[in-house]
Amino acid sequence: MIIPVRCFSCGAPVSALYEKYSERVRKGEDAGKVLDSLGVKRYCCRRMLISQVDLIKHVAKFKRG
Repeated sequence: MIIPVRCFSCGAPVSALYEKYSERVRKGEDAGKVLDSLGVKRYCCRRMLISQVDLIKHVAKFKRG
């Protein structure tokens, strides 16, 4: 859905990296190498970015109420 601002485990900011990460992975780069180049070393932060699924387009179709 929406990328969290900070890692749930360690509290490091991860939301600022998601745009760059998703763009480069979409272009065909290896996800692990992209995370290394962005400086994401902790496995908890890496999981936050790798496991992110962008569902906002699907959820936005539904209205509340």
